Amino acid sequence: MNRIAVLCLAVSSFMAAQQQMSLLDCEEAFQKNNLQLLAEQYNINMADADILQAKIWELPQLSGQFNAYNPQDKKVFDLGHSKGAGITQLIYMGGKKKNEIAFAKSNKELAQLQFSQLLADLRSQLRSTYFNLYYEKLKLENTNKQLGYMNDLLNAYRVQSAKGNVSLKDAVRLQSIVIQLNHDKLEINKNILDFEQNLKVLTGVSEEIEPTMSEAEAKESLAAQPFGNEEELKSKALENNADYQYNLKLIDNSKLYAQWQKSLNVPDVTVGAAWDQAGGTFNNEANLTLGIPLPLWKANQGNVVKANYAIQQNQKNADLQKLTLETKVQSAYKTWKAQYDQLLDIKTTDLQNMDLVYNGMLNNFRKGNVNLIEFTDFMDSYRETALQIYDMKNEIMQSAEQLNQLVQTKIFY
Repeated sequence: MNRIAVLCLAVSSFMAAQQQMSLLDCEEAFQKNNLQLLAEQYNINMADADILQAKIWELPQLSGQFNAYNPQDKKVFDLGHSKGAGITQLIYMGGKKKNEIAFAKSNKELAQLQFSQLLADLRSQLRSTYFNLYYEKLKLENTNKQLGYMNDLLNAYRVQSAKGNVSLKDAVRLQSIVIQLNHDKLEINKNILDFEQNLKVLTGVSEEIEPTMSEAEAKESLAAQPFGNEEELKSKALENNADYQYNLKLIDNSKLYAQWQKSLNVPDVTVGAAWDQAGGTFNNEANLTLGIPLPLWKANQGNVVKANYAIQQNQKNADLQKLTLETKVQSAYKTWKAQYDQLLDIKTTDLQNMDLVYNGMLNNFRKGNVNLIEFTDFMDSYRETALQIYDMKNEIMQSAEQLNQLVQTKIFY
């Protein structure tokens, strides 16, 4: 009874360390907890602060004038007879403030596009990792099933070989399959650990995540097809891909920056008022002051030229990004289509027949209707085929996810 209690406690502890989550659950946790995504949002907040700063004018300057030495009465700091005060304010000309604010707002739009691209990249990474983990778990389940039978069979052959009833060669032949299955299991477990670690970082969930995708959901995802043809996918990608939209927006941003730099060549005006007790033409004199730099040359011309070159550079970068995006969409679509057609060639009945043949081979071997060589050849072939089929299904999901990441809108129905 105590052993049963200990076993139940161990199983419950293991289950508590795991958290069953659907793909939707993982995406919701990702939106709430992903630290990289949360950190990127502050760039938008900082862009808002830049807009606020761009709207602020220079502070007015208050000045005072006081007598230091009165040579007539030979007094120091004769404040009673000579003092003055003035206030000046810098007035921006040429639309400087308007252009600076427009440039700051454009920077915020760039920050929002960068956030959108990061969101798309990380969500794609999340979904890709989830599918990887799901199919690796299926591979592990299948491998463990084969290992269970083959280990029992190997142990039985070892006993019979020790008694001299079967040859040692037969036991070694079985052992080679067990070794290969154990190697497969080791590689699968390594992959599972990597994928589980990535999911923890992406979702912020500390427990081990157990994918809860049903077989029906998996079949539905595999059967989903993108709308339209290759050209329509390219068009959708150009409309929605945040990275490409960022490069387009960067052209507008550089134009606004150039306009701002050009307006800096326009001289600003300093307006002020001054009062002088006795130092002017009249006593208690009130004056209006105006100041403007002499526009003998364009003091910001170098920055204007540099900004115009930046416009041309960003235009070329946008053209390159467009070509790159279209090429990637084309490649991703062809990859998905080839993998989809390859899996489509394997009928559901073929997969069912493979399991039937596997079970039939096990039963016939137990009954002595199949010799060891035929059995081990089949088991080795079945082992490789089972892993390849899981990999084929996973590759379809990965290529579909790559298309999603590039087009960045719902394309699979």
